[in-house]
Order: sequence, then structure tokens, then C-alpha cells
Amino acid sequence: MIYQHKSPPKVALLTGASRGIGHATVKKFSSEGWRIITCSRQAFDERCPWPGGKINHVQVDLGNSESMISALAEIKEKLDGRLNALINNAGISIKCDQGKRLNSFETEMSAWRQVFDINFFASVFLSKELKQELASASGAIVNVTSIAGSRVHPFAGAAYATSKAALAALTREMAYDLGPLGVRVNAIAPGEVETSILSPGTDQIVDALPLQRLGQPSEVASAIYFLCSGQSSYISGAEIQVNGAQHV
Repeated sequence: MIYQHKSPPKVALLTGASRGIGHATVKKFSSEGWRIITCSRQAFDERCPWPGGKINHVQVDLGNSESMISALAEIKEKLDGRLNALINNAGISIKCDQGKRLNSFETEMSAWRQVFDINFFASVFLSKELKQELASASGAIVNVTSIAGSRVHPFAGAAYATSKAALAALTREMAYDLGPLGVRVNAIAPGEVETSILSPGTDQIVDALPLQRLGQPSEVASAIYFLCSGQSSYISGAEIQVNGAQHV
């Protein structure tokens, strides 16, 4: 009898896993047989419907440098020197009390720093510190940007929008820098997706969309999975719009 060696599952690291797009992405990758290391500010929720979730969860404040350094050590312990995919999904959007966008002059400097720490600098840090593990697996990075990174959005604030624009630029830079290591770097830019981050009045935008509906987190998760799979093996430096033609 010939025994075939079963190769270990591919491994992905995902930030912002506790809700919305992140939650749907974990379910998608898990259903495809991947092991997912999740990162979020919250402790692991026992109701999460995927195997091995608790032992593969890292609780971290992406806006705190000490927490990030501690989390990185924990993440590296969970990796066997290889990381097939890094998905920088975590993000925050600070709004007025009425849920309206904060413009560039109304946003306090402390809020600018908080938004950039989580939406941008956390992605820089993790990509930089895990590049060898990604290179060992010929892995992929997917940065979750936003339609707000390329146009003024009626609800997304100035700090959120500019942090996502910076993340889109970082995607191009990292694709250039990490390409020689065999690591692909891409981004997805969601539009109006049915998550808790949506603001009141979004239905007015939806009415004007060509597809005339909100996107679903599972649809965004499928785009992320595609960019981490072998089906996209020659795609790097791209930002894919996932917005029902809102950008046209």
C-alpha cells in the first residue's frame, strides 16, 4: 500500500475578523480548507462557526504599538515559518454624533492618528514583519481599501478616505518591492456593503447604483479569496473594485 503524505493546510492571517467582511472572509477560507489566524480587538467569540477558531485567534489593539509587538510574537509562534496570505482588513471610520462625515477640518489630530494607525500603519507593520514568512510560501497580501479612497464619499470621513487612499498607494509600492520575493500584493475596494459600518442614508446611494442593491460581505470575501488563490497567480499591484459599478 502506498501512503500519500497529506500536505498541511494553507495559512492566512486576517485582521478585523470579528464582523462584516472579515467574518465572511474567515468563513470562506475555512470552507476552502485553509487555517485562519484571526486578529481583532475582541476575545474569540465561541459562537464563531469555524474549527480551531479559539487557538488561532490573537487579541490585539492595532492602534497600540506595544500590543502590536506582542501580537506579532504570538502570530509568529502560530506560523511554521510560512504564511500563504495576509489580509489587512481592519479599519475604523470616525463620524460625527449624528453619523455624518467628519471633514478634514473638523477631525481632531488625535482622530487622524487613530484612524491611520489602524487603517494604514498596522498594514505596513504586519507586511514588513511577515515578509519572510510570506516569501517562504510564495504568498499573497490583500489590502482592503474603499471606494472612498478615490472620491469624496457622502458619509466616509476625511481621515478614513485618505487612509484608504494611502493603503491603495502602499499596495502598488509593496507589489513592486515584494515581487522579487515571489509575493503578490493586491487590494480590493468595496463600495456599499451590508455591514454595521454603513451610515443612515445609504439607501439613497443604493438607489443610484447600476445594480441597485447593497453588496454582501460574502461577495467581497470571494474576491479576497480569488486574490489569494492560484487563479490570480499573475495579478499583482491591482486594486479591484467591488461595488456594483458605483465607481463608473
